[in-house]
Amino acid sequence: MAEECSHLGTIKIKTTTIHVCEECVKLGDRWVHLRLCLECGNVGCCDSSKNKHATKHFHATKHPLIRSIEPREYWVWCYVDEISPGEIQRGEFVAA
Repeated sequence: MAEECSHLGTIKIKTTTIHVCEECVKLGDRWVHLRLCLECGNVGCCDSSKNKHATKHFHATKHPLIRSIEPREYWVWCYVDEISPGEIQRGEFVAA
């Protein structure tokens, strides 16, 4: 049986035109990959990046869901449930 995420109702934003980690830009740092907060649209760097701004955003806001905004990556991650409940494909959430 697939695990279920109880936070799918928090999805408000599915795409973005921002393709930089603005916090890293302010610091003059680089990032590895970018993640989009599906509740408020914040774009932050991944945990492979030095600053881990996406995870820091979760800890500050408790917004549970992010997605990759890297080319050809569609997965969604829930920080609270620690699962990937599905993907965002063509602007729509698709359950795993």
